[in-house]
Amino acid sequence: MGDGRPLLKLTNLAVNYGDVQAVRNVTLEVHQGEVVALLGANGAGKSTTLKAVCRLVKLAGGDIQFDGSSLLSYPTEKLVGLGIALVPERRRVFPALTVTENLEMGAYGKPATYIREGIEEMFALFPALRLYSKKMAAGLSGGEQQMLAIARGLMSRPRLLLLDEPSLGLAPILVDQVFEKLQEVNRNGTTMLLVEQNAWLALEMSNRAYVLESGVTTVSGTSSELMANEHVRNAYFGVSATNSAS
Repeated sequence: MGDGRPLLKLTNLAVNYGDVQAVRNVTLEVHQGEVVALLGANGAGKSTTLKAVCRLVKLAGGDIQFDGSSLLSYPTEKLVGLGIALVPERRRVFPALTVTENLEMGAYGKPATYIREGIEEMFALFPALRLYSKKMAAGLSGGEQQMLAIARGLMSRPRLLLLDEPSLGLAPILVDQVFEKLQEVNRNGTTMLLVEQNAWLALEMSNRAYVLESGVTTVSGTSSELMANEHVRNAYFGVSATNSAS
């Protein structure tokens, strides 16, 4: 983990969808080199928070700072250049494009040499993608599509990777494979903010975590602290900290 100011800082973030207040007060920090998990039930505002960081939804209040500068004046298309990339929920690869073409889209506008080097890096990280480099993304398995979505996000060499439910819809063995790759990506220096339905898996991978309830960050701490937290265990693991082993 890095020292000093956070790489990403959200302060009193609020987002409305019409009359519905999806996010009311989200405050969190992500430091360089960390994996930070954002936990919460369905509808708590987790995905909306990631969309807010990417300027995909309009803020009703609060501030977003990246590396010390506010993002409020930045349009979405400028964020990749700053070093922010999003791997969206349900993968959302380009099904009619090949694996290689999907990867090229992740570095759209970059020089050809940059793109070629990035593709080679992604094939080294995800060897299965090299095998299917000319295959349409629609023909990949769910796990392969998720790895392609992650690789596409990494093609811009982001400083901060936002991940929205990377295990969603995957078989357990594929979830393990995907998270092993994410750990490798983090070891290689990429900072991550992770939204994940599997709270235990998210805490095992992350350094710190925040709990989001009804659009408000209510609990925070190291991942080990949250694993032992009575409220978190009851709400997300279905077990009591006092009645079961940590």
